[in-house]
Amino acid sequence: MTETTIPILPCRTLQPVLDFYTALGFDVTFRQTSPNPYAVVERGGIQLHFFGMKHYDPTRSFSTCCVRTDDVDGLHRAFRAGLKATYGRVPSCGLPRIGALKDASHGMRQFLMTDPGGNCVRVGQPISEDQHHRPAPKETFARALHYASLFADSREDPAAAAKVLDQALGRTDERPTPVQLLRLLVLRADAAGRLGDEERAISALSEAMAVHLTAGERDSARDDLARLEELLEELLDDQGMR
Repeated sequence: MTETTIPILPCRTLQPVLDFYTALGFDVTFRQTSPNPYAVVERGGIQLHFFGMKHYDPTRSFSTCCVRTDDVDGLHRAFRAGLKATYGRVPSCGLPRIGALKDASHGMRQFLMTDPGGNCVRVGQPISEDQHHRPAPKETFARALHYASLFADSREDPAAAAKVLDQALGRTDERPTPVQLLRLLVLRADAAGRLGDEERAISALSEAMAVHLTAGERDSARDDLARLEELLEELLDDQGMR
C-alpha cells in the first residue's frame, strides 16, 4: 500500500501564486475557476495544491509545508535563478520572497520561501539523523548567532534578530573570531535588508567584505560568503530598479 500526502494551501487569487511557481520551474497541471478556484503545480516529486479565498489576507498567513529533497543546494540555485529571470531580482523580503540556504540547528540544511499567498515552504535536506534542535551554545557570539538565526528564519522576525546582533557586535569586552564576525555581519545585513534599512545593510556588507579570512576559515564560512555575494547582488538589483 502506498500513500501520498499533498498540502492544500490558501491564497487570495490563484494567478500570482501560479506565476511564482512557474518562475521556480513548476508546471500548472490543473486549474479550475468554479465551483471554487483551485489549482495544482508540480515539479519533479513536489506537488502543491492551492485554493482561492476572496477575503484571505496573505500578510497574516500562518500556512506552511515542508519539502524534503536530496539536492537542496541545487533547488536553491534553480529557484533563485528562476526568480531573477522572471522578476528581474531575487526578492528576499515582502511577498513573495526566498531566504538564505544554511545548516539549521535541527539537523537540516534548508531554506525558506514564501509565495504571494503567504504560504511558507521549507525546503530541506537532512544532514543528521537527530532532528531535534540543538541547545543554544554558551559562548557569547555562537549564542548570538544561534538566536539571531532562529529569529530571522524560523520566526521571521528580523527586528528581533537585528537587536541580538547589534548587542553582540557592540560588545567591547569580547571579540568574535573572524568567521564569527563575518557571520554576524552577513546576518545583520540580511536583517537590515528585510527591514528596509538600506543604509545599515550597506554598512554591514562593507564591514563583512573587509573581514580577512584564511583559506581554512573561508572554507568553513562558505555558506556565509555565498550569502554575502547574494546580498550584494540583491542590493545592486534593487538600486538598478529605481
